[in-house]
Amino acid sequence: MSTEDHIDDNQRTAAIDGKSSIEEVDSKIKASIDVKAGSKVHAKHSVSLSKNFILVFGLIAGILTAGYFGTVHMQKHDLIPELDEYMKMNHVQQYFEGLKEMLPDNVQKFLDETEGEQLHDPSEDFAIGKLMKEQGLKMKFPVVMIPGVTSTGIESWSLEGTPDCPSERHFRKRLWGSFYMVKTMVMDKACWLKHIMLDPETGLDPPGIKLRASQGFEASDYFITGYWIWSKILENLAVLGYDSTSMVSAAYDWRLAYLDLERRDGYFSKLKSQIEFAKTLHGQKSVLFGHSMGTQVLFYFLKWVEAEGEHFGNGGPNWVNDNIEAYVNIADCLLGAPKALPALISGEMRDTIQLNPMAMKTLEKFMSRHERITLLKSFGGIPSMIPKGGEFIWGNTTSSPDDIFSNNTDTLGKFISFSEDASIYSNKNLTVSGAIEFLLSQGPNWFSNRVLEQYSFGISKNEEELKANEKQFNKWINPLEVPLPNAPDMKIYCFYGVGNPTERSYIYHEDPEKATSKMNYTVDFDEENAVRLADGDGTVALMSHSICHKWAQKGDNIYNPGNSNVTIVEMKHEPDKFDIRGGAKTAEHVDILGSAVLNELLLKVAAGEGDSIESKYVTKLRELVDQLDW
Repeated sequence: MSTEDHIDDNQRTAAIDGKSSIEEVDSKIKASIDVKAGSKVHAKHSVSLSKNFILVFGLIAGILTAGYFGTVHMQKHDLIPELDEYMKMNHVQQYFEGLKEMLPDNVQKFLDETEGEQLHDPSEDFAIGKLMKEQGLKMKFPVVMIPGVTSTGIESWSLEGTPDCPSERHFRKRLWGSFYMVKTMVMDKACWLKHIMLDPETGLDPPGIKLRASQGFEASDYFITGYWIWSKILENLAVLGYDSTSMVSAAYDWRLAYLDLERRDGYFSKLKSQIEFAKTLHGQKSVLFGHSMGTQVLFYFLKWVEAEGEHFGNGGPNWVNDNIEAYVNIADCLLGAPKALPALISGEMRDTIQLNPMAMKTLEKFMSRHERITLLKSFGGIPSMIPKGGEFIWGNTTSSPDDIFSNNTDTLGKFISFSEDASIYSNKNLTVSGAIEFLLSQGPNWFSNRVLEQYSFGISKNEEELKANEKQFNKWINPLEVPLPNAPDMKIYCFYGVGNPTERSYIYHEDPEKATSKMNYTVDFDEENAVRLADGDGTVALMSHSICHKWAQKGDNIYNPGNSNVTIVEMKHEPDKFDIRGGAKTAEHVDILGSAVLNELLLKVAAGEGDSIESKYVTKLRELVDQLDW
């Protein structure tokens, strides 16, 4: 075995090839069913739409579709047992054979071709950790992991509920992130919605209902059985000697607006205490791993912890430099994700637009666009994903910086184009800023007020503005409006995927059947390119990573006043077509957490070998950022 610092791609792929597929399958099914065929169908239809975790209803669409077909099939055979029993896979072979006949021809062909493949040996899940340990790496810095949006399980802690939807039967059960969620959504959607939605006026728990984020590593290691999220990283860290005293999964209620996380749960205070305790226990600063929305939560924390005042950290100007070794952004969405806007405007995104007619009909039956929008708008955390930087980052109606990365015939700066003129908004093309104005104009007032109170989406280009903004907590979400902490010793890493077509702009039209849909606008399904694509990781567009490249610029950098060292690694998306989670070389937004390349990088940072990581650029984003007029 080579003892060089870097594991070459062949070693890495051989070590973990395919292990990013459906592993840790429930032991009850291993001896009795054709695991490969069964697990592929189950994962493909129960959670394939959930791979874009950045928005809630993408997952809902997939789960409801699977639940619908499962219920239809059970009724067909007069079985109708508890859905839990089917989810335990006791009769999974019969269930999936029937479901297979209902799938598209290309999916059936794929399953027939791969039916004889063997399930990969779960003992090899620790492969990257073992390889790195052989190179001499071992535990050094305590690790804090911050999951992305929707990745943390949410469980019920209330006994009261409402008169028509009592909570006692849900006590300590996960209403988000479990098969119990699937059953409750399908069998009792109205009550599930009443529990999972937040109060529109307060942005907190509705009267009589109390939901809280699950805690511990179980909160985000798996979303549902077989669909891993952070488990690969946990396993590989454990090989280096990490355990529950040296690494923490700082799960949070992603539904809440960021400051409400502190007001209701004391989330940031607890995170501050955990980091301080880890330093006392281990004598080392902490390494922070954030994924997707988790990178935004961490950036907000870095500003919160040093700010003075009630509900703030009061840590002083040196706290970050004294306590944080490294701030690691995994598949970051620091400047937002374009798909958040259409989701909040019309309850749509690429995942729903591309559903086949049966799946779309099923989705609308179980959860209409109006219900999806109401649900998403009640979640104060979702607007944090709205794109930041306005026309400077995302372009105007004539051009956009990232037009050079796409082959679209029209500029991506026309964020929402209308196929026909019908109103004050549809008679013009909307930039990102115009689309945000459009969203807020659609109300309701409680939504618009909360967004403006908690978040900001502009850009400041001088030092005076940036310093003034540090006194306003709604600016802390936006690294274009407040600088990094002055922490010269803190290292910053940005690891993200590229080369995966990602939704970037949209064509809308005014809905002609308002009385039926009760919605004014919808994506124009008749347009061939209703969703324009650009480079990214399948969820987050490439331009969202611009701030990492700006931070990396040396010299007098007002966005990085401490000149913290920044390392950027762009990972090309090269998925294994026979692995539905992408395999060792995937760089998809969620599946990247199981990537061999990413796991190697994270272990090096945690073990104190981060200095050996060199920046790697696949795209021309670095050059583009250098050319922008900052």
